[in-house]
Amino acid sequence: MSVEVNRARALDGVAHGFLGRRGGVSVGLHAGLNVGIGSDDDPAAITENRRLATEAVLPGATLVTLYQVHSADAVTVFAPFEEHGRPRADALVTDRPGLALGILTADCAPVLLADVAAGVVGAAHAGWKGALGGVTTSTIVAMEALGARRDRIVAAIGPCIARASYEVDDAFAIRFDAADPANERFFSGGRDGHHQFDLEAYVAHRLADAGVTRIEMLGLDTYADEDRFFSFRRATHRGEPGYGRQVSIIGLG
Repeated sequence: MSVEVNRARALDGVAHGFLGRRGGVSVGLHAGLNVGIGSDDDPAAITENRRLATEAVLPGATLVTLYQVHSADAVTVFAPFEEHGRPRADALVTDRPGLALGILTADCAPVLLADVAAGVVGAAHAGWKGALGGVTTSTIVAMEALGARRDRIVAAIGPCIARASYEVDDAFAIRFDAADPANERFFSGGRDGHHQFDLEAYVAHRLADAGVTRIEMLGLDTYADEDRFFSFRRATHRGEPGYGRQVSIIGLG
């Protein structure tokens, strides 16, 4: 099976792709295009999957990823990192051709951004904690430091856990209410003491609130679509001992 690349119309003309698990060489629990270095998968398979993913989006480029920690921190990339020296952060930006910025997810929202006129791209890992902390705003600020303008930046939000699949408790909802009571609109009713949270819509709201005017949501649910995507929460609910990670990539040719 060839590597499946999901693309956003908003990012037409920019090398990018939101990948899932289709394609790749991993087998068993991590079957497909698992790119997670931290997963309990064959390291040789992970290396090959990362190569296949990069070639599917930006052939000949060097994949650059982070040690993701659910922060709001963004780093500017001018050259590839040594694998053992990956920064602890959750967003990358660059204006250098030949670098494939990669964000790994397994339910969190991957966000790819570009200012075509400035020749600046960015990628962010927006789980609930990073999204609430402002990781998308940090990415935009880092892009501006390279010459981007937020009124020209376009953004796309890739496969993530959808509202119907994302049950949270009262304590979770209270965090968002404390940040802004208007965040109530991203929650809908669930069983007693629980709610359904719309991560994708919340991330889009944070982008719009920061001044991004063109935002595309792909509307792909990682939890519900097992054939296409890895999901941390699905693996947890099943009591599985591990899970794969998919990658979203953007770069300049």
